Amino acid sequence: MTMTTWQAVVTIAAVSLGTMLTRFLPFTLFPDSRRPPRTVTYLGKVLPHAMTGLLVVYALKDVSPLSGFHGAPEAIAVLVIVLLHRWHHSMLVSVAGGTIVYMMLVQLVFV
Repeated sequence: MTMTTWQAVVTIAAVSLGTMLTRFLPFTLFPDSRRPPRTVTYLGKVLPHAMTGLLVVYALKDVSPLSGFHGAPEAIAVLVIVLLHRWHHSMLVSVAGGTIVYMMLVQLVFV
């Protein structure tokens, strides 16, 4: 199914408006001169950890310890992520390193 030019323009405008609203609205609602509500501060502290937990559960949901390689590549990648994060304290390095190790394991070792 293809869009007409008008539909494409409206879609791009709607997506642009939505993106701009989600980017600029927090700065409008909570300027630097005003303290954010306690609920917003609490969510800012809790949601990153909840999101990380959700991603871990989602990434490991299809791992079966009773078949295949028994989750060995996933377990090794999780261990690498934890060790990298404890060593470097950088989420980007941890996730990138774990992803690279996992992809190398499933492409080269656990074939």
